[in-house]
Amino acid sequence: MKLGILSCSPNCYSTRRLREAAEYRGHKVKVLNTLRFSIDVAQGDPDLYYRGKPLSDYDAVLPRIGNSITYFGTAVVRQFEQMDVFCANSSNGIANSRDKLRSLQILSRHQIGIPETTFVRDRSDVIPAIERIGGAPVIIKLLEGTQGVGVILADTVKVAEAIIETLQSARQNVLVQKFVKESKGRDIRAFVVGDRVVGAMRRIAQGTEFRSNVHRGGRTEAVNLDEKFRETAVRAAQIMGLRVAGVDMLESNEGPQIMEINSSPGLEGIEGATDLDIAGAIVDYMSAEVSFPDLDIRQRLTVSRGYGVAELSIREGSEIVGKTILESGLRERDINVLTLNRATMIIPNPKSSRVLEPGDRLLCFGKQEAMRDLVPERTRKARRPKVKKLPDQSTPH
Repeated sequence: MKLGILSCSPNCYSTRRLREAAEYRGHKVKVLNTLRFSIDVAQGDPDLYYRGKPLSDYDAVLPRIGNSITYFGTAVVRQFEQMDVFCANSSNGIANSRDKLRSLQILSRHQIGIPETTFVRDRSDVIPAIERIGGAPVIIKLLEGTQGVGVILADTVKVAEAIIETLQSARQNVLVQKFVKESKGRDIRAFVVGDRVVGAMRRIAQGTEFRSNVHRGGRTEAVNLDEKFRETAVRAAQIMGLRVAGVDMLESNEGPQIMEINSSPGLEGIEGATDLDIAGAIVDYMSAEVSFPDLDIRQRLTVSRGYGVAELSIREGSEIVGKTILESGLRERDINVLTLNRATMIIPNPKSSRVLEPGDRLLCFGKQEAMRDLVPERTRKARRPKVKKLPDQSTPH
């Protein structure tokens, strides 16, 4: 395999370890400075130049895109995707993970734990929003902060209001999140590669610091995750469109809650805590997958006139409830079922003998007119009643 590592820091620990792991396995590898690419776009011929010269052929690329160059970095990754080069992380996945609000919005439609979060712009909306998530104390986060920078614990509503007003006056967008008291100063970093967690560590804040990031002096220890935490981490990475990810989770009384998903997770902390060859696991995964580059299914399939991709929700009373996929007549209507989502379970390429149940969601490719006929008339989704929560007056210790 000829591997390109996209990185502006060739001497940092993560880049060095990835290069060493690839070379040890006999692969050809080169570290490519992300900012030295030129993107050429022409009809039917997407191309890349590196340092002013045509880029040689690569089997795969591993993006290590820094936060400050997200726009250009994702454009480079997108170009590799158009050239059918296997990318460990998709351009969409990287962009999604960089925006804390966007990533939580994407996760919120799935049955996956996330802290209650609110996002407001008008000053008069701040206090009602804080009350909706249970009152103070709350966590205030800059949308694009990294390594714990821009994360503030506000003990009271008044303090939170003042901090938010100050940040907004500096044209900073902020999130306000419920403070998970039982997880104060502790979180889990699960390292996901493909469809499994290859290593995990608990990060523990030191002294009076509530942020557990290693860059803030946090202590790390290896941890064996239970099935619920492993499943949550893998699903979150897949939902975000990432194959290599550091998934940060809080240990709440309700189970794992996704705090953040990192598309360029550092290796030093996780390898030091677990004594595992995480870099090697990444390279091995890419080597196994390189013959099957990811495709944007909507981009590739919707070019057929009259055909497209759609998600069909099976409601109670539908004519196909209780029938198998074969008996449903979908295939006769020129509709192919690609995946079946049932609660938290995802069934790829479901068998024709699978019985359909109310609440199932079918990702289908087929004739658009036929799929429209199966979609019930849109009804307004009933909103769940909000139970008024009393603010927690206790101060975190």
